[in-house]
Amino acid sequence: MEGRRRKQAAKPVKTLEQRLWDAADALRGNQEPSEYKHVVLGLVFLKYISDRFTERRAAIEAELEADGIPGERRSQFLEDRDEYAGHNVFWVPADARWDTIQARAKLPGIGQDIDTAMDLIEKENPVIRGVLPRNYGREGLDKARLGQLVDLIGSIGFTETDDHGSDDVLGRVYEYFLGQFAGKETGKDAGAFYTPRSVVRTLVEMLEPFHGRVYDPCCGSGGMFVQSAEFVKAHGGKRNDVSIYGQEFTDTTWKLAKMNLALRGIEADLGERSADSFSSDLHPDLRADFLLANPPFNVSNWWDGKLADDPRWAFGVPPQGNANFAWVQHFVYHLSPRGTAGFVLANGSLSSKSGGEGEIRRKLVEADLVDCIVAMPDRLFLNTAIPVALWFVSKDRHGNGHRKRVGEVLFIDARKFGRMATRRLRVLDDADIAKIADTYHAWRNQDGEYEDATGFCKAASRDEIASHDYVLTAGRYVGAEEVEADDEPIDEKIERLTKDLFAEFERGRALEDSVHERLRTLE
Repeated sequence: MEGRRRKQAAKPVKTLEQRLWDAADALRGNQEPSEYKHVVLGLVFLKYISDRFTERRAAIEAELEADGIPGERRSQFLEDRDEYAGHNVFWVPADARWDTIQARAKLPGIGQDIDTAMDLIEKENPVIRGVLPRNYGREGLDKARLGQLVDLIGSIGFTETDDHGSDDVLGRVYEYFLGQFAGKETGKDAGAFYTPRSVVRTLVEMLEPFHGRVYDPCCGSGGMFVQSAEFVKAHGGKRNDVSIYGQEFTDTTWKLAKMNLALRGIEADLGERSADSFSSDLHPDLRADFLLANPPFNVSNWWDGKLADDPRWAFGVPPQGNANFAWVQHFVYHLSPRGTAGFVLANGSLSSKSGGEGEIRRKLVEADLVDCIVAMPDRLFLNTAIPVALWFVSKDRHGNGHRKRVGEVLFIDARKFGRMATRRLRVLDDADIAKIADTYHAWRNQDGEYEDATGFCKAASRDEIASHDYVLTAGRYVGAEEVEADDEPIDEKIERLTKDLFAEFERGRALEDSVHERLRTLE
């Protein structure tokens, strides 16, 4: 009896974004994640801007009533676009407002209604023209499920629970959905549009982009920019303290970035279209103060013949079979004289000598551009098991507060940091990020608090790096046991090791047969 009376352990309460995701995913039906994410995120966008519009309209009416403005004059103010634009609110025409859409959710024409709403909103708000998803009326999209999804998203009261102006609820839902869709993508597609939050935060906290020009030439869905803007705001600055520039190769991802930034009121120049940063650099004259990036790893099909004499290759022409050091040199080229870049690369970039990569790396070190290398823990990314490192390169190493750091590179080994958020995904907590960033700042700013720590960090001289043949694997310098770079995806590794194991079984059987044969000759 007592066992019956004993209360069962309470199940953890799901967050708003988790509950929404579970319900939305259940309504996916036969839609592929790569397509369905645009269906869902487009509706989230529509609901949010409609909520903001309705809230602002109610506020204007309240102000007019308090001021004693007659009813016939109120409509003039209510239709004044500046009253909305001045508060970073999109103008939403009557036929595009959420209450109109939701009232028709059960009708067979709901898909066409949503497409029409997207058209109307783009016509009224040029900043997002050509960006919003369409094709809700297509034949392959189940309209009953679409109507249920409209009802589900209609249950989110963004502005009712939001801390006004912070976009917290929207940001959490939007980012959570991006991350969940990344987890359902296959191959490189997930990483193409989403970089895990803890990785982005580590880059941002280390670079501290308080003001100036911030650039990401492979910006995905814009996560680097969102975190940079949040960092500025958290430290008492304003979003317009930074000017944001970006570029994205995949058209649908470029549109996601435009939507993501527009939702948060972040102004950014992402170019007039999607384009390849190598063959069609949309910001050729830009020299950024801060560059943050997570380029696609080990891309083999990046080369274009017209790049042979490109001025970006100041440290050597990158190998045509791997774009890693094309990205590094693109980043360096676009830095201002006082600029610093932080970016993610596969661990192979730290030690590879193929195709002239070792020579390029040596020249970067000898030019005193490499500032810091952070070895990161495994399983940080949803779409790849490849271990990664954070690179920091700086042209400001001879500036104020950095003069004595000439000829040094800081190595940080954070491979043991983080916790498993799920069975396959690790995250870095605030304390992990703070320890990495504080160590970098203490070393870089020469505030007297930096000390080498065996197994964690080491400021290595250029001569010491030369003695290691310019290999930048952190474990070689900090004193921890070195783990060789392993760029092999886990599924390919399992397949290879399985073949090797079966081959050993065959060899074992052949050896056994040989022994039996020899024994028979002795009888």
